[in-house]
Amino acid sequence: MSALPAPPYYAVIFTSQRTPTDAGYGDMADRMVALAAEQPGYLGMESARGDDGLGITVSYWRSSDDILAWRRHAEHKVARDTGRSDWYAHYSVRVAQVERAYAWERADGAKDPQA
Repeated sequence: MSALPAPPYYAVIFTSQRTPTDAGYGDMADRMVALAAEQPGYLGMESARGDDGLGITVSYWRSSDDILAWRRHAEHKVARDTGRSDWYAHYSVRVAQVERAYAWERADGAKDPQA
């Protein structure tokens, strides 16, 4: 994850449950990551998916207008429609304004033994 600017900015939280259908999903997901990164206002993304198919992707944007423009992008619409018909059992999207953000990193780079 690249460094984000100081708040405020926006986060789009996409939570999804995959179906067993995988045809083309990986290629489309890779394309959407690359395409989103080309969009005005895009700030970065974090994503994780469990073995049970539950995934959470958070993308960060400069403004709500930038988010709406991404939602209207023709290739993104194709991905969304295919997701609904083939790849997802369900999903939810939440849009939030980030008002405060901070981070911490272990100084020595060692893993936390409690993790």
